[in-house]
Amino acid sequence: MLVSAKLAPVFDYPVLEQFWRAADDLGFHGVWNYDHFYGLVDPEQPTYEGWTSLAAMAAVTQRARIGCLVSSVTFRNPAVLAKMAVTVDHISGGRLEFGIGAGWHENEHAGYGLAFPSPGRRVAMLDEALTVIRGLWANDRFSHAGQFFTVDDALANPKPLQRPHPPIVIGGGKPKMLRVVARHADEWNMPAQGADEWAATSARLDGACAEVGRDPSDIRRSVQLFLHPQDPAQMDKELATLPEYEAAGCQHVVLSFYQPPNTQQLERAATLI
Repeated sequence: MLVSAKLAPVFDYPVLEQFWRAADDLGFHGVWNYDHFYGLVDPEQPTYEGWTSLAAMAAVTQRARIGCLVSSVTFRNPAVLAKMAVTVDHISGGRLEFGIGAGWHENEHAGYGLAFPSPGRRVAMLDEALTVIRGLWANDRFSHAGQFFTVDDALANPKPLQRPHPPIVIGGGKPKMLRVVARHADEWNMPAQGADEWAATSARLDGACAEVGRDPSDIRRSVQLFLHPQDPAQMDKELATLPEYEAAGCQHVVLSFYQPPNTQQLERAATLI
Protein backbone atom coordinates (compact mmCIF):
# COMPACT_ATOMS: atom_id res chain seq x y z
CA MET A 1 0.00 0.00 0.00
CA LEU A 2 1.33 3.44 -0.96
CA VAL A 3 1.71 5.91 1.93
CA SER A 4 1.43 9.69 1.55
CA ALA A 5 1.49 12.58 4.03
CA LYS A 6 -0.78 15.61 4.20
CA LEU A 7 -0.70 18.85 6.17
CA ALA A 8 -3.26 21.61 5.72
CA PRO A 9 -1.85 25.05 4.84
CA VAL A 10 -2.94 26.52 8.16
CA PHE A 11 0.51 26.80 9.74
CA ASP A 12 3.34 29.29 9.27
CA TYR A 13 5.03 28.88 5.91
CA PRO A 14 8.40 27.73 7.36
CA VAL A 15 6.53 24.93 9.17
CA LEU A 16 4.84 23.84 5.95
CA GLU A 17 8.09 23.92 3.99
CA GLN A 18 9.88 21.87 6.64
CA PHE A 19 7.09 19.27 6.55
CA TRP A 20 7.12 19.05 2.74
CA ARG A 21 10.89 18.66 2.59
CA ALA A 22 10.98 16.09 5.39
CA ALA A 23 8.17 13.99 3.86
CA ASP A 24 9.92 14.11 0.50
CA ASP A 25 13.26 13.09 2.02
CA LEU A 26 11.67 10.23 3.97
CA GLY A 27 10.27 8.67 0.81
CA PHE A 28 6.53 9.22 1.16
CA HIS A 29 4.73 8.47 -2.09
CA GLY A 30 3.03 11.86 -2.08
CA VAL A 31 2.70 15.11 -0.15
CA TRP A 32 -0.70 16.77 -0.02
CA ASN A 33 -2.46 19.88 1.23
CA TYR A 34 -6.11 20.95 1.08
CA ASP A 35 -8.19 23.57 -0.67
CA HIS A 36 -10.08 25.71 1.83
CA PHE A 37 -10.25 29.40 2.68
CA TYR A 38 -11.09 28.98 6.38
CA GLY A 39 -9.49 26.79 9.01
CA LEU A 40 -11.68 23.73 9.50
CA VAL A 41 -11.18 23.30 13.25
CA ASP A 42 -11.14 27.04 13.91
CA PRO A 43 -12.55 29.11 11.02
CA GLU A 44 -10.45 32.09 12.11
CA GLN A 45 -7.20 30.14 11.86
CA PRO A 46 -4.99 31.81 9.22
CA THR A 47 -5.17 29.69 6.05
CA TYR A 48 -3.07 29.89 2.91
CA GLU A 49 -4.68 29.36 -0.50
CA GLY A 50 -4.29 25.76 -1.63
CA TRP A 51 -3.02 26.04 -5.22
CA THR A 52 -0.47 28.79 -4.69
CA SER A 53 0.95 26.87 -1.73
CA LEU A 54 0.92 23.75 -3.91
CA ALA A 55 3.11 25.55 -6.44
CA ALA A 56 5.55 26.30 -3.63
CA MET A 57 5.45 22.64 -2.61
CA ALA A 58 6.26 21.66 -6.19
CA ALA A 59 9.37 23.84 -6.09
CA VAL A 60 10.79 22.62 -2.77
CA THR A 61 10.22 18.87 -3.22
CA GLN A 62 12.13 16.65 -5.60
CA ARG A 63 10.58 13.18 -5.75
CA ALA A 64 7.18 12.92 -4.06
CA ARG A 65 3.90 13.24 -5.92
CA ILE A 66 2.03 16.40 -4.90
CA GLY A 67 -1.61 17.41 -4.80
CA CYS A 68 -4.62 19.07 -3.18
CA LEU A 69 -6.99 16.66 -1.46
CA VAL A 70 -9.27 17.99 -2.82
CA SER A 71 -10.12 21.18 -4.69
CA SER A 72 -13.73 22.32 -4.79
CA VAL A 73 -15.32 22.62 -8.22
CA THR A 74 -17.24 25.66 -6.95
CA PHE A 75 -14.15 27.75 -6.22
CA ARG A 76 -12.70 28.31 -9.71
CA ASN A 77 -13.69 28.34 -13.34
CA PRO A 78 -12.59 24.92 -14.67
CA ALA A 79 -10.67 26.40 -17.60
CA VAL A 80 -8.65 28.55 -15.19
CA LEU A 81 -8.13 25.56 -12.89
CA ALA A 82 -6.92 23.47 -15.83
CA LYS A 83 -4.32 26.16 -16.59
CA MET A 84 -3.26 26.32 -12.93
CA ALA A 85 -2.84 22.55 -12.81
CA VAL A 86 -0.69 22.50 -15.94
CA THR A 87 1.53 25.18 -14.43
CA VAL A 88 2.04 23.17 -11.24
CA ASP A 89 2.65 20.02 -13.27
CA HIS A 90 5.49 21.80 -15.08
CA ILE A 91 6.94 23.34 -11.89
CA SER A 92 7.02 19.89 -10.29
CA GLY A 93 8.53 18.16 -13.28
CA GLY A 94 5.39 16.08 -13.86
CA ARG A 95 4.52 15.07 -10.29
CA LEU A 96 1.03 16.57 -9.93
CA GLU A 97 -1.95 14.53 -8.74
CA PHE A 98 -5.10 16.48 -9.67
CA GLY A 99 -7.51 16.23 -6.74
CA ILE A 100 -11.04 17.60 -7.14
CA GLY A 101 -14.46 17.21 -5.55
CA ALA A 102 -17.88 18.81 -5.27
CA GLY A 103 -17.16 21.01 -2.26
CA TRP A 104 -19.04 21.08 1.03
CA HIS A 105 -18.07 24.01 3.27
CA GLU A 106 -21.07 26.31 2.99
CA ASN A 107 -19.72 29.09 5.25
CA GLU A 108 -16.68 29.59 3.02
CA HIS A 109 -18.92 30.07 0.02
CA ALA A 110 -21.15 32.53 1.84
CA GLY A 111 -18.21 34.51 3.16
CA TYR A 112 -16.54 34.78 -0.23
CA GLY A 113 -19.72 35.43 -2.19
CA LEU A 114 -19.55 32.11 -4.02
CA ALA A 115 -22.67 30.24 -5.11
CA PHE A 116 -23.33 27.07 -3.14
CA PRO A 117 -25.81 24.98 -5.14
CA SER A 118 -27.51 21.81 -3.94
CA PRO A 119 -25.37 18.65 -3.57
CA GLY A 120 -26.77 17.10 -6.73
CA ARG A 121 -26.12 20.25 -8.73
CA ARG A 122 -22.55 20.49 -7.43
CA VAL A 123 -21.89 16.89 -8.50
CA ALA A 124 -23.27 17.71 -11.96
CA MET A 125 -20.96 20.73 -12.06
CA LEU A 126 -18.02 18.47 -11.21
CA ASP A 127 -18.91 16.06 -14.01
CA GLU A 128 -19.08 18.87 -16.55
CA ALA A 129 -15.98 20.64 -15.19
CA LEU A 130 -13.92 17.49 -15.67
CA THR A 131 -15.17 17.24 -19.25
CA VAL A 132 -13.90 20.80 -19.81
CA ILE A 133 -10.59 20.23 -18.02
CA ARG A 134 -9.82 17.00 -19.82
CA GLY A 135 -10.79 18.58 -23.14
CA LEU A 136 -8.42 21.49 -22.58
CA TRP A 137 -5.60 19.14 -21.59
CA ALA A 138 -6.09 17.01 -24.71
CA ASN A 139 -6.65 19.64 -27.42
CA ASP A 140 -4.77 22.73 -28.59
CA ARG A 141 -8.14 24.47 -28.82
CA PHE A 142 -11.33 23.39 -27.14
CA SER A 143 -14.96 24.51 -27.12
CA HIS A 144 -17.78 23.48 -24.81
CA ALA A 145 -21.23 24.95 -24.18
CA GLY A 146 -22.83 23.19 -21.26
CA GLN A 147 -25.28 23.70 -18.44
CA PHE A 148 -22.71 25.32 -16.16
CA PHE A 149 -19.58 26.17 -18.14
CA THR A 150 -18.70 27.58 -21.55
CA VAL A 151 -15.36 27.79 -23.32
CA ASP A 152 -15.16 29.05 -26.89
CA ASP A 153 -12.27 27.89 -29.06
CA ALA A 154 -10.07 28.23 -25.99
CA LEU A 155 -6.32 28.00 -26.47
CA ALA A 156 -4.90 25.38 -24.14
CA ASN A 157 -1.11 25.34 -24.26
CA PRO A 158 1.23 24.17 -22.89
CA LYS A 159 -0.03 20.69 -22.24
CA PRO A 160 0.65 18.87 -18.97
CA LEU A 161 3.99 17.11 -18.82
CA GLN A 162 2.11 13.95 -17.84
CA ARG A 163 0.26 12.39 -20.73
CA PRO A 164 -2.56 12.06 -21.35
CA HIS A 165 -2.97 14.16 -18.19
CA PRO A 166 -2.10 14.25 -14.48
CA PRO A 167 -3.89 11.50 -12.56
CA ILE A 168 -7.36 12.67 -11.53
CA VAL A 169 -8.19 11.99 -7.88
CA ILE A 170 -11.83 12.44 -6.83
CA GLY A 171 -13.02 12.37 -3.24
CA GLY A 172 -16.52 11.30 -2.22
CA GLY A 173 -18.77 8.34 -1.61
CA LYS A 174 -22.40 9.11 -2.52
CA PRO A 175 -23.98 7.29 -5.50
CA LYS A 176 -24.00 10.27 -7.89
CA MET A 177 -20.41 11.08 -7.01
CA LEU A 178 -19.34 7.47 -7.57
CA ARG A 179 -20.70 7.66 -11.10
CA VAL A 180 -18.54 10.74 -11.72
CA VAL A 181 -15.57 8.83 -10.27
CA ALA A 182 -16.29 5.93 -12.60
CA ARG A 183 -16.37 8.25 -15.64
CA HIS A 184 -13.35 10.41 -14.91
CA ALA A 185 -11.08 9.31 -12.05
CA ASP A 186 -7.75 7.57 -11.96
CA GLU A 187 -7.98 7.37 -8.16
CA TRP A 188 -10.86 7.43 -5.71
CA ASN A 189 -10.37 8.67 -2.15
CA MET A 190 -12.66 8.49 0.84
CA PRO A 191 -12.17 9.78 4.40
CA ALA A 192 -11.68 7.00 6.92
CA GLN A 193 -14.98 5.87 8.46
CA GLY A 194 -13.96 2.31 9.24
CA ALA A 195 -12.64 -0.35 6.91
CA ASP A 196 -16.04 -2.03 6.53
CA GLU A 197 -17.74 1.19 5.39
CA TRP A 198 -14.82 1.96 3.09
CA ALA A 199 -15.04 -1.53 1.55
CA ALA A 200 -18.80 -1.22 1.04
CA THR A 201 -18.36 2.09 -0.78
CA SER A 202 -15.54 0.64 -2.87
CA ALA A 203 -17.89 -2.16 -3.90
CA ARG A 204 -20.51 0.41 -4.93
CA LEU A 205 -17.83 2.07 -7.05
CA ASP A 206 -17.35 -1.28 -8.81
CA GLY A 207 -21.06 -1.17 -9.63
CA ALA A 208 -20.81 2.40 -10.94
CA CYS A 209 -17.92 1.31 -13.17
CA ALA A 210 -20.07 -1.47 -14.58
CA GLU A 211 -22.79 1.07 -15.41
CA VAL A 212 -20.42 3.17 -17.52
CA GLY A 213 -18.40 0.30 -18.99
CA ARG A 214 -15.22 1.04 -17.04
CA ASP A 215 -12.83 -1.61 -15.73
CA PRO A 216 -12.92 -1.13 -11.92
CA SER A 217 -9.25 -2.04 -11.69
CA ASP A 218 -8.41 1.11 -13.64
CA ILE A 219 -9.21 3.19 -10.55
CA ARG A 220 -6.79 3.15 -7.62
CA ARG A 221 -8.57 2.93 -4.25
CA SER A 222 -7.39 5.16 -1.41
CA VAL A 223 -8.33 6.36 2.06
CA GLN A 224 -7.56 9.51 4.03
CA LEU A 225 -6.66 8.74 7.64
CA PHE A 226 -6.82 11.62 10.13
CA LEU A 227 -4.06 11.81 12.73
CA HIS A 228 -3.59 14.07 15.78
CA PRO A 229 0.11 14.16 16.69
CA GLN A 230 -0.72 16.00 19.90
CA ASP A 231 -2.55 12.81 20.98
CA PRO A 232 -0.12 9.90 20.45
CA ALA A 233 -2.71 7.35 21.57
CA GLN A 234 -5.07 8.52 18.83
CA MET A 235 -2.28 8.16 16.27
CA ASP A 236 -1.50 4.64 17.47
CA LYS A 237 -5.17 3.63 17.27
CA GLU A 238 -5.64 4.99 13.75
CA LEU A 239 -2.41 3.61 12.33
CA ALA A 240 -3.33 0.18 13.70
CA THR A 241 -6.32 0.12 11.33
CA LEU A 242 -4.18 0.22 8.18
CA PRO A 243 -3.96 -3.58 7.77
CA GLU A 244 -7.78 -3.67 7.76
CA TYR A 245 -7.95 -1.16 4.92
CA GLU A 246 -5.26 -2.99 2.97
CA ALA A 247 -7.12 -6.26 3.37
CA ALA A 248 -10.26 -4.50 2.07
CA GLY A 249 -8.44 -3.55 -1.13
CA CYS A 250 -7.06 -0.12 -0.26
CA GLN A 251 -3.98 0.66 -2.36
CA HIS A 252 -3.03 4.10 -1.03
CA VAL A 253 -3.36 5.81 2.35
CA VAL A 254 -3.00 9.55 2.87
CA LEU A 255 -1.98 10.30 6.46
CA SER A 256 -3.61 13.66 7.18
CA PHE A 257 -1.94 15.35 10.15
CA TYR A 258 -4.06 17.83 12.07
CA GLN A 259 -0.95 19.24 13.72
CA PRO A 260 2.61 19.19 12.39
CA PRO A 261 4.16 15.91 13.51
CA ASN A 262 7.52 15.98 15.23
CA THR A 263 10.50 14.31 13.61
CA GLN A 264 10.00 11.03 15.44
CA GLN A 265 6.30 10.84 14.57
CA LEU A 266 6.91 11.51 10.88
CA GLU A 267 9.78 9.01 10.78
CA ARG A 268 7.56 6.42 12.44
CA ALA A 269 4.86 7.00 9.80
CA ALA A 270 7.54 6.63 7.13
CA THR A 271 8.29 3.11 8.37
CA LEU A 272 4.89 2.13 6.95
CA ILE A 273 6.09 2.86 3.42
